[in-house]
Amino acid sequence: MESLQIPYRAVVVGATGGLGAAFVQHLEQDPNCTQVVALGRQSDPPVDLLDEASIEHAAAWLREQAPEWDLILDATGILAIDGQGPEKRLRDLDPAVMARAFAINAIGPALLFKHLAPLLPRNRKGVLATLSARVGSIEDNHLGGWVSYRASKASLNQIVRTTALELRFSHRQAVVVALQPGTCATRLSEPYRARAPEVLSPEYATGRLLDVLDRLDAEQSGSFHDFEGQRLPF
Repeated sequence: MESLQIPYRAVVVGATGGLGAAFVQHLEQDPNCTQVVALGRQSDPPVDLLDEASIEHAAAWLREQAPEWDLILDATGILAIDGQGPEKRLRDLDPAVMARAFAINAIGPALLFKHLAPLLPRNRKGVLATLSARVGSIEDNHLGGWVSYRASKASLNQIVRTTALELRFSHRQAVVVALQPGTCATRLSEPYRARAPEVLSPEYATGRLLDVLDRLDAEQSGSFHDFEGQRLPF
């Protein structure tokens, strides 16, 4: 990346997933990136989206390493829960499954934003990005189904927009965005790839997403973009 301070520092949360690991690989190979920290449930320090204390501790640890972090990527998310895939219709809804979808896809990222957003630079460009999904777009929903996943990702999109609006006063050059990586060859998408018009490699999708983030500025903060750079409707 070239639009951030050179050298820049990066954090990837969810670094053991297919997309998270690919993000880490790209950043480790970028000569402009002086440090990349990969965080997850098994990292040191660990980050568990269901445990706010772990997120708060990781944020404090990051601040000890450096006062500011230029790029913070949230690559977490869940689709199938306890072996149960997305609902096909309303009568398939399970409140416990839906609550877990919201806990991981919306509440967890909101807590990441709460504790990690203050680490962004105040006087230069910084990026806080999270992986959303096209099916989380309310305007683009023409098929129905997948209620828990759609609704949790729609909530995430609202959290992104709200965070961006708040940070415009304290971090004027911050870019806070939701990203749509497309259907990628990861464990999350494996049962559903056959119906996808295109399946991308994690390496390709994350490389394109980093290019998109490199082109965005504060004017686009609070928006939703796919891996080709197209702005998507919330």
